[in-house]
Amino acid sequence: MLKNLLTTLIFLCSIATFGQIEKFPVFPACDTLQLDVLETCFKNELKKAVVAEMTLPEIISEDGFSGVVNIVFVVKDDGTFNVLYVNTPYKELKEEAVRVFNSFEGITPAKFNNHAVEMQFIFPLAIPLENNQPEEIVVKTEVLEEVKDEPVKSTANSLFPEVNSEVNIPFVHDVYDQIEMYLNRGANAHTAVKPYVYSEVKEYVDLEAQKTSLLQDRKTWFGRKWWNEHFALVQGDDFWFTFDIMADLQMGKDTESDVNTFNNTRAVNVTGGIGKKLNFYTSFYESQGRFSEYYNNYARSIKPDGGNPAVIPGRGIAKEYDKDAFDYPVAEAYLSYSPSKHFNFQFGHGKNFIGDGYRSLFLSDVASPYPYFKINTKFWNIKYTNLWMTLQDVRPELTEDGAYRQKYIALKYLSWNISKKFNLGLFEAAVWDDVNDRGFDINYLNPLIFYSAIEFATGSRAGNSLIGLSGKYKHNSFSFYSQLLFDEFRFGEMFSSESWWANKFGWQLGAKYHNAFNVENLMLQAEYNFIRPYTYSHDELNYNYGHNNQPLAHLWGANSREFVGIARYTKGRWFANAKLVFGERGLDFNTPEDAYSYGGDIFRDNDDRKSDYNNKVGQGNTTDVFIGDLQIGYLINPATNLKLFGAITYRDFDPMAATSGFNPTNTTWISVGLRTDMFNWYFDF
Repeated sequence: MLKNLLTTLIFLCSIATFGQIEKFPVFPACDTLQLDVLETCFKNELKKAVVAEMTLPEIISEDGFSGVVNIVFVVKDDGTFNVLYVNTPYKELKEEAVRVFNSFEGITPAKFNNHAVEMQFIFPLAIPLENNQPEEIVVKTEVLEEVKDEPVKSTANSLFPEVNSEVNIPFVHDVYDQIEMYLNRGANAHTAVKPYVYSEVKEYVDLEAQKTSLLQDRKTWFGRKWWNEHFALVQGDDFWFTFDIMADLQMGKDTESDVNTFNNTRAVNVTGGIGKKLNFYTSFYESQGRFSEYYNNYARSIKPDGGNPAVIPGRGIAKEYDKDAFDYPVAEAYLSYSPSKHFNFQFGHGKNFIGDGYRSLFLSDVASPYPYFKINTKFWNIKYTNLWMTLQDVRPELTEDGAYRQKYIALKYLSWNISKKFNLGLFEAAVWDDVNDRGFDINYLNPLIFYSAIEFATGSRAGNSLIGLSGKYKHNSFSFYSQLLFDEFRFGEMFSSESWWANKFGWQLGAKYHNAFNVENLMLQAEYNFIRPYTYSHDELNYNYGHNNQPLAHLWGANSREFVGIARYTKGRWFANAKLVFGERGLDFNTPEDAYSYGGDIFRDNDDRKSDYNNKVGQGNTTDVFIGDLQIGYLINPATNLKLFGAITYRDFDPMAATSGFNPTNTTWISVGLRTDMFNWYFDF
């Protein structure tokens, strides 16, 4: 099979790789030391300089204060020091810290790719001052010694212990776009597989320093918990736990249908770590909501069998609430274990994403949470991800005795940094179900095996496989990314002008511009997606690439073309996001006169197609889509990502004919809210 041959070739290609060096700022006393001890020397020299210069205010001794005060500062690209924040209620101590750091002479600044750069730090000032002891500088020798586990780092003085853990950074696009700016500066960072684990990004960006720099001077318990901290934090030398009360409270108006919209989510979250290697996360959301009318209609159009009225896209199955609203509980949780720096294992119930764009043609987070087991393996310039998922189909034709039909997906993605600037990604996925009591096929547990060969060997109707290729190129503040996905194709038909139906593929091209036009924290993004009809579908109903009546890849399914333009800007705790989406979709008519599948609905049997040839994107019930979205807000609490926001969405949806869930609409939706931002809401379909 050509698919097998292509898979083999792209996995066996071999290209040379290059490195890049990042260097800490250098005090004069450290300039003769080797690179691997510069960080320790920098910290020690800073401690000596601070202790020698600082005079503690009298109020410190009068109050008998002892403990650790975190001073957030930067070493600028000219080698001078600048204090950003001092985490203490003592005004006198803040003034003294600023005076001390301003008194320092300039040093050699940090270097990235041999260019001077600004670098941010947190200095933990111990009081009394004699408690600031230097670290031992250990110079490496050429003698190879047995590698031992590093001692567990105490988290007892951190307001944000999660940033030094194996916990996932909640996947929210605007947060990740800021992190990606720092990852792009690294020679060996991998950005496609999301969510990231905190420990894998800490070498590129100090998230603790970023959060600390946003802290406000709040003296009361309520003020600290509302503006700065986790609701509850318990920590020791080798464990920590956080408990947070979360909310998503929104109210608004759909002006076209005169619908008053709302969302009322109350949630709890517990996150923690035991030792250095094991972490956990669990959250439960109890929600009721009524959304814009186009969103409500779509949610009802994908309702499950069994009497429940809707599936809330990206969240889950909903019950009826107050006649015209929905009640939709959601639970997510995972265990994260990293036995070494090379491996991370996760077992959980949640979502994953593969790609560098706003959309993904491989795996997106637009569907409901699902059970999964994931292995991330990192070595050399490689990051290799294996993901196994259990999904379900909730349609009546696949429901038996009230139980939804299960299916399984095995997926792997290899990310390879070929050079400092260029990354190559290789993707493969297989879908199968419990036909003939097959269950979870242990063939797919092998993390290295080629899925296409297994699919072929287990029977021509035993599953479905997809393969893909991605690329990313970084240049200064720009990054360019792409994806190419093949579901099925025949080489002889690939370049034919007759557009054979089973040439099922899609492609993506995009670019990001960080600190655009030298405006700090301004990110611009442009992206184009193209997906052929019938991609992700199958003639066996349970082998489609979907879950709970929602696509697993692009939100629109297939038979579509789309342009996305995004602008994001942050200034301290303020933020603004703007987005434009316009494109063309090919929907089905779903009438007695025309019941054909035109390839946009991935859950339709692709044997229901109208023709084997002359299949083009936009065929069928051609629909023009335009969506404009603007959101402005304020980050209230950096520990929990609690935000106050206002948003306005304009949507013009113009199909040739009205269908279930897709009526012609011209919607303006205005909303305001208070939200703990832990996942992506998608309203742009």
